[in-house]
Amino acid sequence: MTTRTIIRFGGLCLAGGALAFIGVFAYLAARFNYPDVLDGPAATVLPSLLATGHQGRVVWALYGLLPLIWLPAGVAAYEALAPVQRGAMRLALQFAVVAALAMMLGLMRWPSVHWHLALAFERAVPPERAVIASVFDGLNIYLGNYIGEFLGELSFSAFFLLTSIVWLQSPQRSRWIGWLGLVTAASGFLGMFRNIIGPVAPIAALNNYLLPVFMIILGVALVRWRTNDTSADA
Repeated sequence: MTTRTIIRFGGLCLAGGALAFIGVFAYLAARFNYPDVLDGPAATVLPSLLATGHQGRVVWALYGLLPLIWLPAGVAAYEALAPVQRGAMRLALQFAVVAALAMMLGLMRWPSVHWHLALAFERAVPPERAVIASVFDGLNIYLGNYIGEFLGELSFSAFFLLTSIVWLQSPQRSRWIGWLGLVTAASGFLGMFRNIIGPVAPIAALNNYLLPVFMIILGVALVRWRTNDTSADA
């Protein structure tokens, strides 16, 4: 596999992954009241999760696997831009790996442990439901808020930040892509504090639109990468 093929494949994963995120998000918003449902109690959320049925569980599993696109995307960005600033892009690649794993762990709780909690909650008596609700809340805070949202968003925002900085240092680039990446990264860094600092919630909402847009733009730029755009062997 040539360097050019790796770069283009990573770009395709980044752009295609953004479109897939939008599609899955729209499905869960319609069927599961996502993401507002994340703030609901176990007594409301767990029955709603079961109500999505087998199809809903499959969609959640797909959603949990989608963050893996950060792996080929990180490699593609590294291969394309490492000749400009190898150290920064090596760090960006590591952030992409952490983002993939953190976000996958956060999302995978829904079709796995939360699904079994929902089944147990359906059959449980009130005292048992209180215990299940405590486990549900604890997993949401740990896997959802801290791992999936905070660590995951921190990591992919750092990936975008480093990639955009190196992009702006690279000659003969569309500089607006780099600047858009910096804005996306900055809004991501601020938005990840939405559960702690209420006033940043509008920034987090803005980032929900900027993120897929920049993923698609950067992905297309990598797909269209020319052989002479990098000093690596093709």
